[in-house]
Amino acid sequence: MAKVFKKTSRNGGLSLYLGKRDYVDSLTSVEKVEGVVLLDPSSLGDKKVFVQLACAFRYGNEDLDAVGLCFRKDIWIHHLQIYPESHKPTLTPMHETLLKKAGDNGHPFTFEIPTNLPCSVSLQPGPDDKGKACGVDFEVKAYLAMEKNNPDEKIEKKDSARLVIRKIQYAPSEVGGGVKADICKSFMMSDKPVHLEASLDKDLYFHGEVIPIKIKINNESNKTVKKFKITVEQTTDIVLYSADKYSKNVLNAEFGETVEAESTYNNTLNITPMLAENKEKRGLALDGQLKEEDTNLASTTVLGPGAEKEVMGILVSYKIKITLMVAGGGLLGGLTASDVSVELPLKLMHPKPEGIFVITHTKKTSDFSLHYNTFWLLYLFHPLILLFSFFHINLLPKLSRVKTAQQRMLHLGLKRNPQNDRKTMRGGDTRVKRRRMCLV
Repeated sequence: MAKVFKKTSRNGGLSLYLGKRDYVDSLTSVEKVEGVVLLDPSSLGDKKVFVQLACAFRYGNEDLDAVGLCFRKDIWIHHLQIYPESHKPTLTPMHETLLKKAGDNGHPFTFEIPTNLPCSVSLQPGPDDKGKACGVDFEVKAYLAMEKNNPDEKIEKKDSARLVIRKIQYAPSEVGGGVKADICKSFMMSDKPVHLEASLDKDLYFHGEVIPIKIKINNESNKTVKKFKITVEQTTDIVLYSADKYSKNVLNAEFGETVEAESTYNNTLNITPMLAENKEKRGLALDGQLKEEDTNLASTTVLGPGAEKEVMGILVSYKIKITLMVAGGGLLGGLTASDVSVELPLKLMHPKPEGIFVITHTKKTSDFSLHYNTFWLLYLFHPLILLFSFFHINLLPKLSRVKTAQQRMLHLGLKRNPQNDRKTMRGGDTRVKRRRMCLV
């Protein structure tokens, strides 16, 4: 385990340990929350130690809680008593690792998250908003109290340690086929219509993946399609406390493609909805966020069998809208202009993390192949390698120890030709002709 998450209470008497903060919902089951609470029995007094896991929906500023206005609704909550010990879970490798970190006074615990609970979703605050973002979140809290769940008992912040976790969903292993929509629309002052067909290769795409849209147009009318407009719309349905439903565009793209009268068009246009282009939109649904780390657009809500929408808190869906801007013609001009549009449902989700392990396995296999091929290359070319090693070990050191050029030539089997070694004396100058070397 690469990382351990730890939170200690202000009084130092409690420490909460978790091995991870993302828990996967596979529709049929959810990963268990396994952790450890480290406590100091001498500082507890007559109080007991409890740990709770709560799923809540916050729809207001937490600063207003101080004046008696609570904008937080608990969807699901579960308590466990840690000390005096009454909860003894079956130890797992995660527990054993955390217990080594915590020490002798560590107490393990396990929570099972029901499958009918919503995933973590947060609503993007505005540029001037402060405090915790609204949305659905999960929180693990260890605290000191006299009783497990007494609404009249006030729990001091210094006697508690909290860690926010996320419940997330990944895309299914099998992706469905593509979707298609078409429309045939007639216009005033035109005998024939415009046919528009749009389709996707599949019904689900990953966050950040390019989405290709196939567009086919058969313009039988006497009007001209002057441009295309493609929008991706996010619909957020808050079903917990009211029937509040609103939509926001997360992508607006225009393409300057024209289709003349009595002509056809067939092309593929690519779009990629990203959060980076929507940072200023207040109320946009995002995947659950931990502190200030980066997140992305909220994944499409996938309901399991028998799930109740009223308990899900926030439902998120997407759709793509393709619009043809048709220019007016004739004497009436712009009065006869109109639009032709179709809509395609879209699912945005994260890929399953199993792909990481496949890549790791492939990397190990390629390393083995590299070593195997290296062995055979060494086997085939070992005579040359041995010759180079003999030259490097035996010959080069001897040459480096030879001082003069004559000694180097004698060592290599070369010597001067006496016939070419002539000297002439002119005054005080001595001219030495070029000495040519020859093999003995």
